Formats: sequence, C-alpha cells, structure tokens
Amino acid sequence: MRIAEIFHSLQGEGRLVGVPSAFVRTSGCNLRCWFCDTPYTSWQPEGEELSIPEILARLEAMPTRYVVITGGEPLLASDLEDLCAALRRTGWHITIETAATLAKEVACDLMSLSPKLSNSTPWERDPEWAARHEQRRLNLDAIRQLMRQSDYQFKFVIDQPADTAEVLDFLSRLPEIDRSKVLLMPQARSRLELDAKSAWLSEECKRLGLRFGPRLHLELYGPRRGA
Repeated sequence: MRIAEIFHSLQGEGRLVGVPSAFVRTSGCNLRCWFCDTPYTSWQPEGEELSIPEILARLEAMPTRYVVITGGEPLLASDLEDLCAALRRTGWHITIETAATLAKEVACDLMSLSPKLSNSTPWERDPEWAARHEQRRLNLDAIRQLMRQSDYQFKFVIDQPADTAEVLDFLSRLPEIDRSKVLLMPQARSRLELDAKSAWLSEECKRLGLRFGPRLHLELYGPRRGA
C-alpha cells in the first residue's frame, strides 16, 4: 500500500474526538477539494510502499488500540480489505475516513463518511479536475452500502452559512440516516479562520438540531503535518 504517513495523535474530529489514536494515511484520491488539508495525498500524492506486516509493526509501537485509516481516499487502496482484517484479528478499533464515493466490504467499527458538498469543487484552481470532482463527489448507493457495514457518522465541511441548506437536502434524500450521527464542521486552515467560522456555525447547529463538529487537531497543532 502507498502510505503517506503513520503517526500517533488525538482524534481531532467526529464522535471519538480526543481519543488517542494511531493514524494510517493512504496516498491517492479520486477527488480534488480546493480546501484539501492533505495535498500530499491528492493534488501532489506522495508516500512509500509498505506491506501490511510493516504497517502493523509501526502501529504496535504506539500506546493505543484505536486506529484511523484515512487519506486521501483509503477505499482506493487495493490491500485495504486485508489490512482491516489483520487489524481486526489483532484487536484494534478501526475507523475509516472516507468521502464515500465508492464502497468496499471491510472490517470496520466506525465508518466516518464525509460526502463533499458543492463548496468543495475546485472551479477556480483547476476547471478540468473540477468537472471530474463534481461528477464523482456524491454517490448515494455507495453511501447506503457503507452505512450498512458498521456504525457510522457523517461529517460535513461547512464553508458558508448557505451550505447548511445543502446538508438538509442531502439528509432528506437519505431519511434512514440517524441525525444524531451527523456533524457539521467549519472549513478552516488556520486557528483564526476556525474561530471565526465556529462562532456562526455553532449557532446554526443549535438552530438545525445537528451536532457541531470541533476540529481539535487544528486547535492544538495548527495546519502542520503528522499531528
């Protein structure tokens, strides 16, 4: 598997925020969000080829039994099923972070689904990629399949107040979603931007009855890699 990085930190987003976790970040993505905070897995993918035993050996040195497989888009990784099966056998709690544009049957304890809203499309940066991104970013069949596999959560990246209307439209198309598992997170790449957007988004969450999703890693570490 092509791996961009493996590191130990606190889970910064979602229902397990604050839990010490090991992170396995795969390289490669089928989308190109303009605000991507890991461009070394998407716009300029990089990484090293690691076998599953090599990945497991690095994880075993970390003082946690929670692992987050993220990206990029980890569901693109050809060996993901084997990696997750090996992690399950050795007693790890597995979270998979995905944009949910495709589906695989994998061992997973928490499927963390982050469907991309129209605010993510990189029209100004790269019109050719923007067209591909817009075509691929929402796959309701894949989302339903992933929801059936395990416990799940939804994380939506909100850039402007108007984005919440798009979230509500999405939820109306999938009424089976448990809304207590839906989180709205501010789009931010700095602490200053995070604070400004959190102020109004928290009020929107109260109005809509949806959970506010903090971004603890950005609060603690800023936009640096491997944190």
